[in-house]
Amino acid sequence: MTNGAFAVRAGVVTPEETLEQGVVLVENGRIKEVRRDLAADFAGTVVDGGPGSLLLPGFIDVHVHGGNGHDFMEANAEAFDAITAFHGRHGTTTMLATTVTAPKADLDRVLEAVAQYQHRQPSGAKLAGAHIEGPFISPKWPGAQNPAYIVPPNVDWVKDWVSRFPGVVKQVTLAPEREGALEVISWLASRGIIAACGHTDAKYDEIMTAVDHGLTQAVHTFNAMRGLHHREPGTVGAVLTDDRIRAEVIADGHHVHPAAIRLLTQTKRNRNLLLITDAISAAGLGDGDYTLGGLDVVVKDGVARLKEGDSLAGSTLTMIDAFRFMVRRIGLGVAETSRMASLYPAMQLGIDGETGSIEPGKKADLVLVDADLRIRQVWVEGRSIHADAGR
Repeated sequence: MTNGAFAVRAGVVTPEETLEQGVVLVENGRIKEVRRDLAADFAGTVVDGGPGSLLLPGFIDVHVHGGNGHDFMEANAEAFDAITAFHGRHGTTTMLATTVTAPKADLDRVLEAVAQYQHRQPSGAKLAGAHIEGPFISPKWPGAQNPAYIVPPNVDWVKDWVSRFPGVVKQVTLAPEREGALEVISWLASRGIIAACGHTDAKYDEIMTAVDHGLTQAVHTFNAMRGLHHREPGTVGAVLTDDRIRAEVIADGHHVHPAAIRLLTQTKRNRNLLLITDAISAAGLGDGDYTLGGLDVVVKDGVARLKEGDSLAGSTLTMIDAFRFMVRRIGLGVAETSRMASLYPAMQLGIDGETGSIEPGKKADLVLVDADLRIRQVWVEGRSIHADAGR
């Protein structure tokens, strides 16, 4: 499929409504028009989704470490190609290359590789930039991050990254209670970079202070953070009750109990819940032995855990799996789930004027699924990056 004109005929999920049967016209990589039927004089290629099919905006994953045997910490184009192609096949059209806690020199190499990779035409999902998860986290909540490299928040490191790699750093995860964190949060917020809490022992009041300084996101909510208590609401209590915080969730049934996800959907559904994968290199490869940030990981029955300590170590999730989980297990509607997978993360990244929903003028980042929510075709800026051979 070229970047010329084509049309997709299916049910269409738009921000305002879901058309039971509609047509999306694409021209030169952008959505030209959303119609209820195809014009009789249309001369381009028509992709017919078939009965019960749906056309969704491409998924945006702001927290993903790797897949298909590779990790973003490898910091090279070969690894990035493998990761973006794998997640692209599963509906992700935009993603943030997410790091782990590591020495600064290693993080520098990842950012440099992302800066170079962004200039290439992707064979899979686009890299919108990088998410630095760690090393500014709490030693009390390392999760699957390597505690040997945890350091206090350092504004000079962040300034160096943003100066050397302009436009690359999109999100920084830190523990807001640590010395120096508020300075880092304020500096990031003043430059439109997402400051997120994660791997944190912050009390409720500490999160509130951080939000006042510009914190706007919580990574993998419920996981690796101080939990909810009725006398000290903790990090989780702050995330659940403050609408200034957007919450990530790993919807795989292992990281967070379905009841807790339902609670999140009730408290954060108004533009404030983001589906993520937190996928590691094992995604797509099955059970076995892997590594994450130099730590040994065992995947059994699709669940990744550290060999030592048994902590959950990222996931083997894809965005379409998370999407199906929200619809089938949580009981959320397709339209609202679509917003959590696409529009809300686009809004958080500040790219919703370009992508994240099916609207005229936006980039044609699209996912065609059948009636069982199985992916049939994926487009990035109007280029087909995956088509089910069985279609």
